[in-house]
This record gives sequence, structure tokens and C-alpha cells, in this order.
Amino acid sequence: MSILNLFSLENKVAIVTGASTGLGQGMAIGLAEAGADIVGVDYVESDETKALIEKLGKNYLSVKADLIKINPAGLQDIVDQTVKRFGKVDILVNNAGIIRREDSLNFSEKDWDEVMNINVKTVFFFSQVVAKQFVKQNTGGKIISIASMLSYQGGIRVPSYTASKSGVKGITMTMANEWAKYNINVNAIAPGYMATNNTAALRDDEKRAGEILERIPAGRWGTPRDVAGAAVFLASDNANYINGYTLAVDGGWLGR
Repeated sequence: MSILNLFSLENKVAIVTGASTGLGQGMAIGLAEAGADIVGVDYVESDETKALIEKLGKNYLSVKADLIKINPAGLQDIVDQTVKRFGKVDILVNNAGIIRREDSLNFSEKDWDEVMNINVKTVFFFSQVVAKQFVKQNTGGKIISIASMLSYQGGIRVPSYTASKSGVKGITMTMANEWAKYNINVNAIAPGYMATNNTAALRDDEKRAGEILERIPAGRWGTPRDVAGAAVFLASDNANYINGYTLAVDGGWLGR
């Protein structure tokens, strides 16, 4: 089989969290362009994503769920809805996440808990629920989580975000160690500075935005499209021997 054919996700079913905008929408569209049907999970309706994917001739199931508050039973319900509609699940993209900015001396317990709940706790338990489905299907599968540059660095005024994204990198390795024997590949993508909702405050700060842009060798902020290609690769058969790795998509930021 041609190596290009191994990028095909035809007849695959992918769950993508945070699919209504930004990186989640970009990855959902990329996976659909590669052939996958999509289950988009978000706390708001993802009508725009649904329309864009259906325009590609692929199926889209929208699931409205608040992943800050959801428990494993609620995550299992999302998988059950997916299996009821499509008969299986092949790919999980743990993209949904939030950020809270405040000096560490003043950081609140609420902002700590909410960020940790969605950014790392939900990532682990959704991965667990989907991995159990992979084992039940005896098909293997792909799990891709969104990490961050702050999986490698400390950052400023984002203590819970840094902790959570360091956690994503760590549990990605842990899950890969345990689940590779089931033909489950668990990897992560660490986006650099992306032009999304999460970075709106930074991009609105002319001084800080200038400092960031000056350090990026590529000379620009990243886009959802930049991350979509990495997601398609890690979801494809071309990535079958990649496990436990966090791939930086950062315009060269970490190498500076």
C-alpha cells in the first residue's frame, strides 16, 4: 500500500472535544478531509463545524456536554452515543481546555480546580473510557491529547494551566506504556502560540504579543490548520509505531 494511502482515515470515527471553534474545529475538519466521520463534543452547539464537515460529505454528530463538570459516567454516555450512531470509535482527540491568568500569589482554588478538571482529569478519564471501548472492539485505536509549550516550560501567571499541561504530557506516556499492548497509540500535540480564543488576551497586549512573535522562528502565530496536519498524521496508520510522544507544533519556539 502506498504511504500516502496510509494517511487515509476513510471509514474511521473520531471524537473531538472542544470542536466548535479554534484548534478543535481545525482538527475536526482535517480529520474529516482525511475521511473520518466526526463526533464533536463541546459545551455549546457546534453548528458551524457540523456544516463545514457535512459539506465535505462526512457525517457529524454534535454532543453538548460541559467537560468541566462531567464524570466518567457522562463520558461513557458520549461513547455510547457514538457507538449507537456509527457502530464504533477509532480516534479520540482530547482538545477541550481552558486557561486562567492570575499572579500565583493571588491564584484562587476555583481557578485551579476548573482548569485541572477539564485539562487533565477529563483527558485521563475520557481516554480511559475510550480505551475500554477499543479493547471491547478488539480494534486498537488512536488517542491524541492537546498539550502545550507549557508542558515543557513554566510560563507566567498560569500556574494551573502549566500544571495541567505538564500532566497531559506525563499521562500520555503512562497510558502509552500500559495500552500499547492493546494496539492503542497514545500521543499528544504541543501547539505553540496559536491565534485562538485562549491567546486573545496575549494578542491584545501589544508589548507581550510583540515579544512572543519576535521569539518564534517561523515569524507568525500558528493556526488551527497547522495543528490539523499533525492530528491527521498521529491518527493514521503512518503513526502506528509512535507511542507516548508529545509532538511540538510551535514554529520553532522550543528550539530558540
